[in-house]
Amino acid sequence: MVDWCGTVLLTTPRLVVRAFRSGDLARYAALNDDPEVMRYLEGVPLTRDESYELAEWAQECYAVRRLGMLALERREDGAFLGTCGLHPQPWYPDDLELGWRLARRYWGHGYATEAAGAWLEYGFTKLGLSRVISVADPPNLRSLAVMRRLGFVYDHSAELEEKGVRFPAVIHSITADRWRRASDRRACPCAA
Repeated sequence: MVDWCGTVLLTTPRLVVRAFRSGDLARYAALNDDPEVMRYLEGVPLTRDESYELAEWAQECYAVRRLGMLALERREDGAFLGTCGLHPQPWYPDDLELGWRLARRYWGHGYATEAAGAWLEYGFTKLGLSRVISVADPPNLRSLAVMRRLGFVYDHSAELEEKGVRFPAVIHSITADRWRRASDRRACPCAA
């Protein structure tokens, strides 16, 4: 039985990263039903049942490992924006992937970068990770831009398979050392 607890894991100045609540599921299904949102993810919209299964998987990741593609909420009004998080991928079992999926009306506000940055800090400081990857379709320029802003660098290209469908991907990575150096520069007033 899945616990739709809504427990808060991370906060940023504008956002809350938390486990799903049952009230999120319809909004999450609507997000996953948007062809433009899914263009570079599954390639096709997800059914309501597929969305619920994905949310259940995220809850299980959170319950067991305190990570996963968790709900992303705007602090000022509680709006459900989408998901963001560190999660395992079968293609790279030795790494955790950082990913995000936001409803289209919330694109272009820096929410993905802000939430993903909080996840990097959590992964490197709380989980003790040495490296994090992020995977994108080559034409997904918005996600690639988020990766660059976070300090990820190109790692390699690959052809991956999901649900029997092969697709090209670019994999970017960031190490804990690179993240710390970038964090030190941001914290230094002379770097502004």
